[in-house]
Amino acid sequence: MADLLRPEIIYEDNHLLVVNKPAGVLVQGDITKSTTLLEISKAYIKEKYQKAGNVFLAIVHRLDKPVSGVVIFARNSKSAGRLSEAFRERKVEKEYLAICEGIFKIKKGTINESLFWDERERKAKISNKAESRVAITHYEVLEEFKNLSLVRLIPETGRKHQLRAHLSYIGHPILGDEKYGGVRIFKDKIFLHCRRMRIPHPVKKEIMEFKTEVPNFWSEFLKIKI
Repeated sequence: MADLLRPEIIYEDNHLLVVNKPAGVLVQGDITKSTTLLEISKAYIKEKYQKAGNVFLAIVHRLDKPVSGVVIFARNSKSAGRLSEAFRERKVEKEYLAICEGIFKIKKGTINESLFWDERERKAKISNKAESRVAITHYEVLEEFKNLSLVRLIPETGRKHQLRAHLSYIGHPILGDEKYGGVRIFKDKIFLHCRRMRIPHPVKKEIMEFKTEVPNFWSEFLKIKI
């Protein structure tokens, strides 16, 4: 499995493994039985450190399958608990880049629309239902070209499909995101990338920042350097 797809390691120590997730790869398994980032990363740890038996690696957050970027795994249960708490308490800063359809009239702003997860359709919907959850996304247009916009996104909350649903709601779906009204480009990739994440280290307590560049397919498709 390690030879099938080796993870791109951003950072590792005894407590963390930070990986650049490719678009089109699941973080965790589903009914498709596809090879996951978790399995690939466990295989990497097992091979590198010659570990006997099972490798412990815990998921503390997720990126959707078609999304790329920074993913953090915990390498022990104490770190898993502390990192999960940091995510719940919004002590983690996340920054995304997206290519969105159209030109924004308002170049910088905040989308504050509650979301309801529709399990039947497997998508997030803007809703005022009692069971809806507060969702807040800050955005800023960085560049415009070819009736497309390069946008920086800072999610204040971490709802499932939040960025995809919010951008669709304001009329600027993410390029390639057919599920939310975008034009399909690739089967399992969209132009959404988690570029940067800042977290409190679960043991050292210092603030750690992890960054990664957008995938090559962005520039190859757009014929410009991002």
